[in-house]
Amino acid sequence: MDRHKLRSHVFDKTGIKVDVDDPIFALVALNEAVLAETVERQLALLDAATQALAAQARATGGLPAMSQPVQETPGRAPVFTPREWRLLGAAAIVSVACALLVLGGAALLYKL
Repeated sequence: MDRHKLRSHVFDKTGIKVDVDDPIFALVALNEAVLAETVERQLALLDAATQALAAQARATGGLPAMSQPVQETPGRAPVFTPREWRLLGAAAIVSVACALLVLGGAALLYKL
């Protein structure tokens, strides 16, 4: 915490001159300490929740096990799972059907 920088900031924002020995800096230090403790606690909770979610995803087959990191071979396209191929096929069919519907609608409107 740079007291001179904070003093300048307070003066720039409010026009009030604050001495570097002012008790307000004790409040700033207290605020920093409380904020640091709160951030550490929140990070620990977030880390625990992330690990629990990852474990749940691994249990359902959504993530690979930690002992088997996913490594991609450079210059080679990733291999899709059968489920991903089915989803890609369904997306292709839907996109072709939408394109045909748009073209058919345009043809009908053009004839009118």
